[in-house]
Amino acid sequence: MILFLAGTSDARALALKIKVAGYSLLSTVVTENAAEELRQVGINVQVGRLTDADMVSLIQTTGIEAIVDASHPFAEEASKNAISAANQAKVPYIRYERESQTFQYEKIKVVDSYEEAAELAATKKGVVMLTTGSKTLQVFTEKLVGNPDIRLIARMLPRGDNMEKCQQLGFPQKNIVAMQGPFTREFDQALYKQYGVTVMITKESGKVGSVDEKVEAAKDLGIEIIMIGRPNINYGTVYSDFSDVMEVLRESVTFKANDFEQEPTF
Repeated sequence: MILFLAGTSDARALALKIKVAGYSLLSTVVTENAAEELRQVGINVQVGRLTDADMVSLIQTTGIEAIVDASHPFAEEASKNAISAANQAKVPYIRYERESQTFQYEKIKVVDSYEEAAELAATKKGVVMLTTGSKTLQVFTEKLVGNPDIRLIARMLPRGDNMEKCQQLGFPQKNIVAMQGPFTREFDQALYKQYGVTVMITKESGKVGSVDEKVEAAKDLGIEIIMIGRPNINYGTVYSDFSDVMEVLRESVTFKANDFEQEPTF
């Protein structure tokens, strides 16, 4: 059996490919919405954040032979826990990650952390659109909300817990854009125009995360961009192609046939 860390659209596709190939796997995700998408294609799912101790216990009690970490590039804690668990339990750790992107634009600044992004944004004036989700919203509200020269707009998933967090932080409802992507370049342009955005904050999440669409839309309008670079984690070997992950699995995990005969399309 494989312990599979998921949560993104490409991770879902990889999990399905592994299942179709005949491997037994248990996927872990953070949200119920992500879990439901995996259940719809017949993948066993466990919802909730796992510590390294939790993962070690799962490995020992379910006969897990390897960990495939296909979590989001910015799910730093999850990846570190998975690496630690794999080392403790002496099972292979396999990292799949979307390819990184670089952008050429005179108005883009790449920073190393959310805190650095917030500090840089605080030196600007105008409308700052935050497109990094709600997890680190407090970092930005502390630096930007209350600044008379800045209006902070936060784009995030339309989940109840996100709205509760905004309420707890005293974040104005009129400054919340709650919707789920991916979005097109044209849509992002329209959104920037609607709010009069002068600065856009994003993460280097990769093409699958539609970062290029956000960036190109901002470039078209001459909007400044603050981009948060990926966490510096020593994963060992990182794979960006499904075929490479499958090859490693063939070498390290016992094959177990299932009822699938061919890979479905979706």
